[in-house]
Amino acid sequence: MEHSKRSISKRILSLGLALGIAGAAAALDGCAVGPDFVRPAPPKEDRYTAGPTPVQIAPAGGAAGQEIHLGQEIAAQWWTLFNVPALDGVLKEALEKSPTLAAARATLAANLEAVTAARGGFFPQLDASAGFTRQKPSAFSQQNSFPGANTQSTDLYSLGATVSYAPDVFGGLRRKVEQQQSLAEYQRDELAAAYLSLTGNSVTQAVTIASLRAQIQATEDVIADDEQNLALVRLKYEAGKAARTDVLTAETQLASDRTGLPPLRQQLSAARHALSILSGRGPGEWSPPDFDLNAFRLPHDLPLTLPAELVRRRPDILAAEAQLHASSAAIGVAAAQLYPALTLSGSLGQEAPGIDTLFKEINQFWSLAANLSGPLFHGGSLRAQKRAAVDTYHATLATYEQTVLQGLQQVADTLQALQHDAQLMAAAAQLLQTANDSLALQRLSYQSGKSDILQLIIAERAYQEARLTYARAGAQQLLDTTQLFVALGGGWWQTEIAHASG
Repeated sequence: MEHSKRSISKRILSLGLALGIAGAAAALDGCAVGPDFVRPAPPKEDRYTAGPTPVQIAPAGGAAGQEIHLGQEIAAQWWTLFNVPALDGVLKEALEKSPTLAAARATLAANLEAVTAARGGFFPQLDASAGFTRQKPSAFSQQNSFPGANTQSTDLYSLGATVSYAPDVFGGLRRKVEQQQSLAEYQRDELAAAYLSLTGNSVTQAVTIASLRAQIQATEDVIADDEQNLALVRLKYEAGKAARTDVLTAETQLASDRTGLPPLRQQLSAARHALSILSGRGPGEWSPPDFDLNAFRLPHDLPLTLPAELVRRRPDILAAEAQLHASSAAIGVAAAQLYPALTLSGSLGQEAPGIDTLFKEINQFWSLAANLSGPLFHGGSLRAQKRAAVDTYHATLATYEQTVLQGLQQVADTLQALQHDAQLMAAAAQLLQTANDSLALQRLSYQSGKSDILQLIIAERAYQEARLTYARAGAQQLLDTTQLFVALGGGWWQTEIAHASG
């Protein structure tokens, strides 16, 4: 019996091998229908704006300037250039605990398994089967059976294996695998985009927190000045040196300035909550550090890649390219349905009325079959599907081109913004100094009785606006610098994500 079992196993393997060789030979003789994908050519321009790319961004308000280095590589952890240790810690936690990144990684893993599943079609499919049947004829069958027939219940045991193989003669399966691989690449790019979005948004929220804290501090200082002014006016009123209207004016100014605090505090709370969520924790579980705007160092050296390199780095452009590749492969999948399909199959097994005789050679059965089928008439649906695949490809190509243009625009906008930020910082610094000097003179003038309270309040309001403008301008420089790193791809290709799709 052991000899018979080994003989059956060898025959099953021989049958599968024969089908595999035949299918492989048929596949090698065939060709993959549909177009072979060619990556779109990168932009030929060597700059992002109509004018020349600035090499140096002039210093603003005595602060360090910024220099643009064409072709310089972006650091993977570019946020460390701001020199804020607390920010580095927040980003580390966010990258470890972000549910968004976890979801993107799981989705990528699922797509990679889909590629493996699609590749399984290149190999013969081997299945085993075993069965047992007990049968007893009906009374009618017993009455009409011929003399000597077995009218008792009978048993039937069976054991065998089947092998089937569909050679990829016209490359439909190869295009399907190509399509799945492209979709896996798309998910890898989506993971990179999630990484870029997480890091960029985390830095943005940290800078926003620092900016709002600076604005709140400036507003609180102005309110403190308002309170001192009101106390001074009341003393002068009680001494008969000021009118009642001066007191009301000072009270009105104090109340007006106090209304600016609640909105700023609400914005600060929202920024804190947003950073908590980005870090993978609830607002009640964890609160971000109190970032100080003066603690942020504006990066001096800024990298800048050429447009041709940008389209090979930005995740959104790469994702659009992967979708374009998948659309190209879909044309081949649809085209293959217009051609015949070949299927090779075989079976080998044993069948007997008892276990003791199941493996006898006399009870062995086998079969070999080849089936060729092809479409004759489907009401034009198959050709319509191919035309639809071609149309989808052209639509996806247009989307890709639009994505490239938007990426170029984003970099161009950010480069211009950085230059304008430097100009704004210089103007804001000058405004702050002038407003501070004017306020000091107005206080002396009011205390000596040479001007009225309204002039002092106007000077204080101008100083308040100057402080807020200066704080916002400094934050905007940091935000636009962050945006440049994000617009250029954020260095994700230097992380483990670059190898996530194998």
